[in-house]
Amino acid sequence: MMPPLAYPLRFAPYYKTYLWGGDRLARYFGRSGLPAACGESWELSAHPDGGGPLLNGPLAGATLADLARRFRRDLLGTRAPEPDRFPLLFKIIDAQANLSLQVHPTREAARRLVSESKNESWHLLETAPGARLYAGLVPGTSPERLRAALAAGTVEDLIVPHAAMAGGTIHIPAGLVHAIGAGCLLYEVQQSANTTYRLHDWNRVDASGRLRPLHIEASLVSIDWSLPVPRVEPPRDIPDVWQTCSATADFTLRRARLTRPQRLAPAGESFHAIFVAEGAGEIQTGTCREPLAAGESLLVPACVADYTFAPRAPGATLLVTTL
Repeated sequence: MMPPLAYPLRFAPYYKTYLWGGDRLARYFGRSGLPAACGESWELSAHPDGGGPLLNGPLAGATLADLARRFRRDLLGTRAPEPDRFPLLFKIIDAQANLSLQVHPTREAARRLVSESKNESWHLLETAPGARLYAGLVPGTSPERLRAALAAGTVEDLIVPHAAMAGGTIHIPAGLVHAIGAGCLLYEVQQSANTTYRLHDWNRVDASGRLRPLHIEASLVSIDWSLPVPRVEPPRDIPDVWQTCSATADFTLRRARLTRPQRLAPAGESFHAIFVAEGAGEIQTGTCREPLAAGESLLVPACVADYTFAPRAPGATLLVTTL
């Protein structure tokens, strides 16, 4: 007998406002009722800092954290690092201005700082002309050189900029200094953690006219000085061929421009987190049909043996994340 959650799960987004947020979640994806300066939509989240309830099916109203505790491997799959905790967090981020220059601690640093480590990947959905990402330190940068640049106000000279291209993906491991640049709308896959240490905030002030706090010492402890500079992986738009955009120990993100139905199979190993970047389609299982438009997310539990994504003509760009 199949468990009662053996169907595609649709959760309400949970919105976050920031001084760098914009309005493209409304403009690009047609969402209504959003707060001003909406910087993030938490699409699938079991993190204590936010997450929307389940909207469909017999379990409607439950949270993702509740479902993970109740259904365990039926939801998460055999690859999950913990049997009753949803391990990832999925966001759409709209950066109207630069995010702070920041770092997430490595596992070792997180133990020292009593915080959480996280790895993440960004998939760019739309970019303004000239938009940039910032990821990695200029090779040869030492803690002393970075500290001096922070004091002198020249830290931007030590950060590597990358041209932001729609459809591109970049992996941001724990310990890497990074910032999302102004004009980027992106989909983020990350471990379910929310520790961020701010190195530099472009000398801007908040609504009260105050500088936001920095975390210089914690940042210097958190940086992995051995990390190489990452690169933005460009899209390979070959119809109906899957591209692995990011493959890590924590998750794998794949992308395809689909013009015909595709069958996918969780088969007990891992949930499938689905996001439509462009176009529209329908998730079909043996018992239900769930429409999916651009900018929408669904979670297919691991206990679903298989499902089909049927794109609407002329096609749809699908992102699928698994453990």
